[in-house]
Amino acid sequence: MNAAVGLSLGRNISWTLAGNIVYAACQWGMLVLLARLASPDIVGQYSLALAVSAPIYMALNLQLRGVQATDAAQEFHFGDYLILRLITTVLALFVLAVLIKDYAAEVRLVIGLIGISKAFESISDVLYGRMQARERMDIIARSTLIKGPLSLLTLLLGFLWGGLPGAAAALAIGWLLLLLAYDLPNARRLSTAQDLQMGGTSVMWRLFKVALPLGVVMGLLSLSANIPRYEIESTLGTSALGVFSALAYLMVALGVVVSAVGQAASPRLARHAADDEISAFWQLLQRMLLGGLLIGLAGIVGAALFGQSILRLLYGAVYAQDLPLFIWLMVAAAVSYLAAFMGFGMTAARRFREQVPLFALMAGLLWLLSQWLVPEYGLVGAAWATLAANIFQLMGGGLILLLTFRSRRTK
Repeated sequence: MNAAVGLSLGRNISWTLAGNIVYAACQWGMLVLLARLASPDIVGQYSLALAVSAPIYMALNLQLRGVQATDAAQEFHFGDYLILRLITTVLALFVLAVLIKDYAAEVRLVIGLIGISKAFESISDVLYGRMQARERMDIIARSTLIKGPLSLLTLLLGFLWGGLPGAAAALAIGWLLLLLAYDLPNARRLSTAQDLQMGGTSVMWRLFKVALPLGVVMGLLSLSANIPRYEIESTLGTSALGVFSALAYLMVALGVVVSAVGQAASPRLARHAADDEISAFWQLLQRMLLGGLLIGLAGIVGAALFGQSILRLLYGAVYAQDLPLFIWLMVAAAVSYLAAFMGFGMTAARRFREQVPLFALMAGLLWLLSQWLVPEYGLVGAAWATLAANIFQLMGGGLILLLTFRSRRTK
């Protein structure tokens, strides 16, 4: 097949789903490995490294993949997106180095190595944006199909060689090799000489201003996901954080379906929004929301019926004692899937600035609830705080989309 020819929506969803399922299963496997090979404290250190580095990269990545994939008018060239991402990735490494200077030496080393691996991942991510814009999700899926097992293997070998720092270093090497050997060549194959052109400083500055609201939004979203973890680590310790993170990752496992559908549908949603095909936009989004609801309900029922057996099988008896926490986390997950689809809809409709106050308020609400509920109710309190924030995000996203299309009708 000609690399420039896009696939159908169904094939894009199928490819994305396959890639995301395998990748999420391998990420989950990494946590299972650490839980089986080491103590909850080590799992907590790994989770802390992710919790510290993720908001920095999410913010400074400026969600350029989503902006690029929904750039239906081709306002900017691929070269503009790539250069801006390289600049912000270097800045993210610098910010991370400053923020971790007061941690203990071994923890600082782990966080720094995880940060380097995320730098390579962020470059691959903007290359994925090029593939997504051309509706070639199969190429992205093949990358994630390689990346998942590669991550699992490098983590295992690195941990056996050098503990958690060795695992983080091996992970960074693996992601660098994938970037150079697969992602970069395929992005170039989908690009013409004109695509790789750069518009200069003024165009780069304009792209930065367009994407900045989404960068703030993604940073706030990542921060919100980790606010309960910060409070758990501070109040209950890294072992408790390890337990919470292991159980919470099962939310992500089901979320891969939501992510696959949202990523594959984003270019089509963006075209409906750009062409003022409001009815078609809502019909597609409503089908996505219905699917998200069914996935969430399946997760809740599965946790209630089989949760203890699943936790004992995957993580061991220590983790199986927290069944109520697991069920509440799956309730929070069900709402988060619906909120995620609203987020894809807002991005497709180019509602970037409007998302900033929504996620700022959400982060503030989650911080207040975590300060109250975690010391009072422990890990279950963290799940309750997450659930309340997800409900707020869902309602706010729906309101923004309703007001957006109502204003278009009145023009």
